[in-house]
Amino acid sequence: MREVDSVIARRLDSGVPLVAEVSRYIISAGGKRLRPALLLLVCGALGYHGAQRFNLAAVVEFIHTATLLHDDVVDESTLRRGRATANESFGNPASVLVGDFLYSRAFQMMLDAGQMRIMEILADATNVIAEGEVLQLMNMHDASLDEAAYLRVIRSKTAKLFEASARLGAVLAQAGPQVEQACADYGQALGTAFQVIDDVLDYDGDAGEMGKNLGDDLREGKATLPLIAAMARGTNQQRQIIRGAIETGGAGELERIVAIVRETGALEVTRDAAAAEARRAMQAAGQLPPNPYTQGLLQLAAQLLQRRN
Repeated sequence: MREVDSVIARRLDSGVPLVAEVSRYIISAGGKRLRPALLLLVCGALGYHGAQRFNLAAVVEFIHTATLLHDDVVDESTLRRGRATANESFGNPASVLVGDFLYSRAFQMMLDAGQMRIMEILADATNVIAEGEVLQLMNMHDASLDEAAYLRVIRSKTAKLFEASARLGAVLAQAGPQVEQACADYGQALGTAFQVIDDVLDYDGDAGEMGKNLGDDLREGKATLPLIAAMARGTNQQRQIIRGAIETGGAGELERIVAIVRETGALEVTRDAAAAEARRAMQAAGQLPPNPYTQGLLQLAAQLLQRRN
């Protein structure tokens, strides 16, 4: 990961000072670096130790960071990873345009790998992520959203880059189609579990630990799985309270809604859904050669369920 951070720092260079300033601001905020770590773990599990793994790990982090910059503008977010978002600090135009810079820089870096298959995977992933963002925008304030529609969004918006990161590791290692698919399945399941747990923490987390405001999803009118499960299990009155909050995007009833989510067992339902995805990831990782890297993939899926931020 130190090598990846070195590549990131080097490739953030730009002759335009504001581009470098905004890019470094959001990259330096840290984050979990899960996507590059996933790529490195898959490479290790499959025996690839070439330098190209550092370059592509930086690429997926750039793509992820670009989506964060654009997301925060769309969602009008003010806090991420415990500090002001880039759009809050530098304004919406700078955030959008620097996000575009990171996308284009990522595509420049893809060329270094010299493989059309890598370009295909990342181009497809970037397109699917954009579709997922638009789909989520269309679903805002829609209280009739069901679990299947919710999963469709997060598998596009969040899980797709996890899937691509794991698949890239297999491509670099020149793994066969079956192993490549197992890696992709692992990444998709891990990414889905990650987002489901993230949605749990919006109603059961600690703002200080998470580094973002609790209840943001509700303010944005997002019908996430905890709310979908609570409406399915609650009384008619409870359903109406949640429905009204989703449709208006009002967080004034946040405390009451948190209580309903807990009373109906919706958090347990949602955590069970995340656990099922984590088990699916572990099953896929079981198809890889047994070694410390594969063990790391198994541990990552298991520990994901314990995350508090």
